[in-house]
Amino acid sequence: MRFGVNYTPRVGWFHHWVDFDAGEVARDFDAICELGADHVRVFPLWPIFQPNPAVVSAAALRHLDRVIELAAERGLDVAVDGLQGHLSSFDLLPSWLVTWHERNMFTDEDAVAATALYLETLARTVAAHPNAFAVTVGNEVNQFTGTVHPSPHPSTSAQVTAWLDRMLGAIRAGAPDLLALHACYDASWYDDTQPFTLDHVARQGDLSVVHSWVFNGTAQKYGADSFETRAHARYMVELARAFQTDPEREVWAQELGAPRNVLPAESVPDFIDGTVEQLAAAPDLFGITWWCSHDVGRGMSDFPEVEYDLGLIDEHGRIKPEGRRVRDAVAAARKAEAPPAADDVIDLNLAAVGGRDALGPGGGFWTTYMDRARNGGHPRIRLI
Repeated sequence: MRFGVNYTPRVGWFHHWVDFDAGEVARDFDAICELGADHVRVFPLWPIFQPNPAVVSAAALRHLDRVIELAAERGLDVAVDGLQGHLSSFDLLPSWLVTWHERNMFTDEDAVAATALYLETLARTVAAHPNAFAVTVGNEVNQFTGTVHPSPHPSTSAQVTAWLDRMLGAIRAGAPDLLALHACYDASWYDDTQPFTLDHVARQGDLSVVHSWVFNGTAQKYGADSFETRAHARYMVELARAFQTDPEREVWAQELGAPRNVLPAESVPDFIDGTVEQLAAAPDLFGITWWCSHDVGRGMSDFPEVEYDLGLIDEHGRIKPEGRRVRDAVAAARKAEAPPAADDVIDLNLAAVGGRDALGPGGGFWTTYMDRARNGGHPRIRLI
């Protein structure tokens, strides 16, 4: 089981690509190594790396090269995301997709072609490094299709399928030996209006990717110290496995964290222990990647308050109690004996239970699953 962190630069947040300082990155990676991590997930900012549809910045790519080299010097493997896109409440789209040049990123042919050009170029740069192992299309780009977004890019599920095929194909053209992935936030699991579906999560890309956040109603409904809150990430892994057509396909818990807006400080240690223990016991788990490495510095303004305290390392470069707890929980999970395969099976007919709404916190299938998991361990979900 891999363990890593989503790299949030200590100085300048992801705007560090503008004022790039390799020395600061090196210091950040030294601290990350103290957590026992074996990899980092790195986030180029799309507007900086592709300022024009026909231009991918050579200078930005050189900075990315240096980041991957610095990781290699410290024994860290690297996964790289492409389309940022959306990070920590900020939308970071290139200027050629907004206002006077507004076009739909999923359906406009010129936009799709430009995005594919970027991802193929980015992937080729990443693939030149032996410590690189994956390229993800982007960070939760499904949020742009959601009805809650103030400036949505609407699409149908069929259009999403075609878009993902094109984007994953571009990554594979640039980096044929690396994992080509895409990542969604949990609306794809729990919201029937979301055109990125569980079929997309579980059947497109080389792994299934899970982003688990308990501020989605789970902790609010059940409480910070509840079984449901600590079991949420594992539940998402089991749902992803259920919708797969390849029984050997692995699942990557690519984002999970301990958000203080729903978890008081006294609940965080047990949340970390319970979440990691349950996740690590999941069959075919590729790895756990915590969000995030470093706190957002208080000198950065206009973030939601929760974003300033999600790191395992503080803005001064010191490992926090949460960091030590995650490090120790992962170390313990790696030493633990693998549990026997679950012999309990719970059947899921998505149409019969009422669609994806029934899978979310408080839904009918959710409730049935959590009751079984609490009393007898996590069952395997079987689609019927």
